[in-house]
Amino acid sequence: QVAAGSNVSIVGGQQIVTIDTQGGYNPSVSTVQAGLPTILRFKTAGTYDCSSTIRIPKLGINENLPATGSTDIDVGSLAVGSLDGTCSMGMYRFTIVAK
Repeated sequence: QVAAGSNVSIVGGQQIVTIDTQGGYNPSVSTVQAGLPTILRFKTAGTYDCSSTIRIPKLGINENLPATGSTDIDVGSLAVGSLDGTCSMGMYRFTIVAK
């Protein structure tokens, strides 16, 4: 089970990971449950830096986010391990750890 107060919620059988995006990713590491459908929800608020482009090479994802808003990226059911993502320049990083 996911710890209370974390940035992960389970809604309708899928887990939603909320990540604030501006000058990097907050939190930069999120822990999820392996085997559950997973949505990464990136929230932007006046984000004009390179963190507004999400790259997840392992899944072939390259997504431009709006300057302000909320964007969901479906990463499917993750196996035990980690999924790494970066901004367009590779400066900012985030990791999703599936346990």
